[in-house]
Amino acid sequence: QVQLVESGGGLVQPGGSLRLSCAVSISMFSINAMNWYRQTPGKERELVAGLINSGNSNYQESVKGRFAISRDNAKNTIYLQMNSLEPEDTAIYYCNVDQLVEGNRYDYWGKGTLVTVSS
Repeated sequence: QVQLVESGGGLVQPGGSLRLSCAVSISMFSINAMNWYRQTPGKERELVAGLINSGNSNYQESVKGRFAISRDNAKNTIYLQMNSLEPEDTAIYYCNVDQLVEGNRYDYWGKGTLVTVSS
């Protein structure tokens, strides 16, 4: 059973930093794309950052220059470094991967980790 387990969330003051981790139970080399999404009550889940196998990354406009997505294949882990956090960044953050196996695509999600930015 494929598992994605997020960690690293918590309470941080405005202007602070957090690094989210997503431990992945599948081969990182089978992952076509990896993403971080976030969701707040009453709103749809939104893409925050994405990273594809070519190494290209993309970010939601509101986090550009503050957040960075990365991967460590040796540790089977995906990261989201979040700097200069703002109260508007408060949300549950979800890890998502798109796996490609023998021409078939599979989509997996973690259960989320809560980030609260407040003084």
